[in-house]
This record gives sequence, C-alpha cells and structure tokens, in this order.
Amino acid sequence: MTKTRFDYDSEIAWCPGCGDFRILDALKLALDESGLSPENVVVASGIGQGAKTPHYMKVNGFNGLHGRTLPVATGIKASNTSLTVVTIGGDGDMYGEGGNHFIHTIRRNPDITSIVCNNMIYGLTKGQMSPTTPKGNKTTTSPHGVTNEPFNPLAIAIVSGATFVARCFAGDVEETKNLIKEGIKHKGFALIDIFQPCVSFNTTNTWQWFKENTKWLDEKENKTDILEALKLSMETSPYNLGILYKKDSTQSFEDFQPAWNRGDNRPLFERKANTEAVKEFLKS
Repeated sequence: MTKTRFDYDSEIAWCPGCGDFRILDALKLALDESGLSPENVVVASGIGQGAKTPHYMKVNGFNGLHGRTLPVATGIKASNTSLTVVTIGGDGDMYGEGGNHFIHTIRRNPDITSIVCNNMIYGLTKGQMSPTTPKGNKTTTSPHGVTNEPFNPLAIAIVSGATFVARCFAGDVEETKNLIKEGIKHKGFALIDIFQPCVSFNTTNTWQWFKENTKWLDEKENKTDILEALKLSMETSPYNLGILYKKDSTQSFEDFQPAWNRGDNRPLFERKANTEAVKEFLKS
C-alpha cells in the first residue's frame, strides 16, 4: 500500500485474510489524501475486531465500551470542532449493542463520519449471529439457521434523518477510500457501511459472495431523492454500493450548542471557566 502520514508500525491482531486490513488501508489513504494531519484526527471505537482499528494508525484514538462509540464521538466533536472525528466498529458493536445510540446520533446530526465494518457476524467473540446476519445462516448461536429478519442499517439511517448514507465493499479499496473522503468532507453525520468478510467465522458471506452479490450504483444517479434512496436500501439481490442518499446540511449538532454561538471558536479546554456562571447554575 502507498505510504501515508497515518501509518503506524504495530503488530496487527487480525486473522490473515480479514477484510479489516483493506478498510484500514482505505481509511489511512482517505485521511492522507484529504490533507489532514494525525494530530487533528480522532478515531473513536468500542469493542470488537473492527474497533481495534485506532490501535493500528497514527491518530488520536479512543476505545470505549461496547456499543457506546457514537455518544463519545459526539462529545469529542462538540468540545473541539476543529477536530476531524471518525468512528469505527463492527455490525454487532454499532447496530446491536449500539443500536439505540445509532438512531439518536443520526437525529442529532453531529459532524462525524461513522464507518461500520459489516461482516454479518460477531468476529471477536467466536461467530455468534449479529443484527445483520442473513436469515438462514448457521452460526454458533443459531445452529439451525437464523430466523430473525436482518437489521437494515441504511434504511434505518435514511428514515431517521441521516444526511449522508453510503455502502461499499472492502475488496474495492479505491472506491472505499473515495467514499470515506466524501463522508469526511460532508457537513453532518455520514454513515459508511462497509461489507467485509470474516474469514474465520462466516463461511457463507465470503469475499467471492460479496463480489457476486453487490453492484455499484451509477454515479450520475440522483442521490437527493429520499424515497428512491429508501428503495435502493431495501434491495438485496444484489446489494447496492455507493452513495444512496446525500442531503446538504449547513448546520450540524455542534452549531446549535451555546458554547459555539458566542464568537469564541477556541476548543473548550482552552477557555477559562466562568466561575460565577457555575455558581449560579449550582444554586438553581
């Protein structure tokens, strides 16, 4: 892979052939080509194989509890709007344990980019069914086949008010990199769901399976039609890749916070506390 300013020499604890390697490559390239510096980027994550990503990059990293990445990332961005904030985690972490945070973070529309490594399985904890495991797949917790309907993150994101919704495949590193760059550039919450094989525990949704069961949308297609986007998000034979929905937003969550509406654009940690205001607040 091309050398970037975000390379970090560390031992990587992923299985050989894991799709997370390609996502790591795409993310580092996207940050580098976006002209960002490691000291101004925060990559926040929870628990899981995908959530190990910040360990393998030269960035400010934050590991939190399982499923609790998005509220932490929202707070990071709200306290220092000069930072580029990216979240990363697996489909279990972000859509299972973090499902409620996923919906309400979308509603708040913070200016963060959320990458989900979607391998349709719990890869860290030995192959249990995840929210996105297709119906019928056999896993360690569904030996006779999954009976639940899979969670549709793109449809949920669209109807919850997300302003940027996209999906790609880890095997297409160049396209994945470009989508991440678009997400970072977007003002507001950007969801990028990335199909990536788990070579150890998901023997159904393999590299070949994803290649054969996905197709890239025409770049000229209308990305602002919410009903068309919802229709595309529901199609699974094949799954659509690319930007499904994009709505320009001039304001994000941080812009509505009083701390940023008083003409002081310094990060909160650089400001002096107003002790009198704190005293008055404590009296109330």
